[in-house]
Amino acid sequence: MPCQSPCHTLSRRRVLGLLGGSTGFGSLVQPAIAREIANKNKQVCLIWLDGGISQFESWHPLPGSQFAGPFRNIRTSIPGIHFSELLPHTAKIAHKISVIRSMCTKDPNHSSGVPRIQRGDPVDRGVDYPYLGSAVSKLLGPADPELPPYIWIKPGNGGFIAREAGFLGAEYGALALGDGKAPVHIHRPESISAQRDEARQILRKQANQRFKSYRGSSEIDAYETSYRMARQLMARKDIFDDTLIDPADRERYGSHPLGRHILRARDLLESGVRFVKVNSYHWDTHGDNFNMSQRLIPQIDQPFAALIDDLDERGMLDNVLVVLMSEFGRTPVINSRLGRDHWPDCWSLALAGCGIKRGAIVGNSDKDGVFVDGTGYDIGDLFHTIFSVLGIDPRRKKYRHKGQKLAIAHDDCGPIREVMA
Repeated sequence: MPCQSPCHTLSRRRVLGLLGGSTGFGSLVQPAIAREIANKNKQVCLIWLDGGISQFESWHPLPGSQFAGPFRNIRTSIPGIHFSELLPHTAKIAHKISVIRSMCTKDPNHSSGVPRIQRGDPVDRGVDYPYLGSAVSKLLGPADPELPPYIWIKPGNGGFIAREAGFLGAEYGALALGDGKAPVHIHRPESISAQRDEARQILRKQANQRFKSYRGSSEIDAYETSYRMARQLMARKDIFDDTLIDPADRERYGSHPLGRHILRARDLLESGVRFVKVNSYHWDTHGDNFNMSQRLIPQIDQPFAALIDDLDERGMLDNVLVVLMSEFGRTPVINSRLGRDHWPDCWSLALAGCGIKRGAIVGNSDKDGVFVDGTGYDIGDLFHTIFSVLGIDPRRKKYRHKGQKLAIAHDDCGPIREVMA
């Protein structure tokens, strides 16, 4: 059984922080070892607003533009920088995050844009590239070997999602938690003893090995991985004990699904999960954009600001990278249904934590927000940035697959230095 003593209340992150911080032990650690420890300690939270949040109603309001909507802009904690009035909580912690306002990612379609953005769109080598969570799980390994490295919190049903791993194989797939809840059957029935359960697991493994000897291994690998992850979480059921959640935290994050899911993500990160993705849907505001934005954007504003504050106050923000993004932004032009359509040519996203500057606003648009003014950044540039701040050199590090050496990020792109600390 895993340790249930104070080793779970004093996290590995805090221990490492003490070793490298005020106690003075940091000077006793060899630089190469210190770098390895630091890399192993890095984590990622990707908050994915599926469908495309409007940059005009969030990160890049242009009240003087001919395409501006009805919302005011408000001051942020960064002098001279304004966000939409729909982001009052985030405006107060703007000095802790960075915003890139000059993303230019080419693809205006959901079906191809979502995988392109989450895979980083490397040069086509005739393989199915992994999504970001699977890539980080492969490149850095689990942060805590007793927990799944990649957990995906999403509305609807959960389960093990092997396809996100692409050519890396099922071992690096995502364990999806439907509505942020623990996997079903996480509790062993009282009628089955621990000894009997272990005997069943041995029999199951033997049957799988026999099956693999004359069948393809991919489905068996996915099956085995899902079982292993389920058993890991069975030993850590405390993570899902909602009675342990502070009522004040529930209020700060919000009672809506996205607030509850981001609060769950915070707890998973603190428990030691390497990569947590949180999905929110229905951001595709082709019709009634302004009423939809007025309803949706406060649902990300409140928990995002709470997450950044909590990570910062708990000493985690320097080691946890938070990425808040969609597959594209929304059009400057307002259509006949008072909506904004897909716009990949100039849009915004937010970053915080691990190797990211605090309070940096990178890039700009023309006066109406139609096109990037200056340098535009594609998704490959963002992947180079993410890997770099996680301590992975995207120029030198390669995947190996069937004799090929494959780039982990687009060969023709590079890190966005302006956003890196």
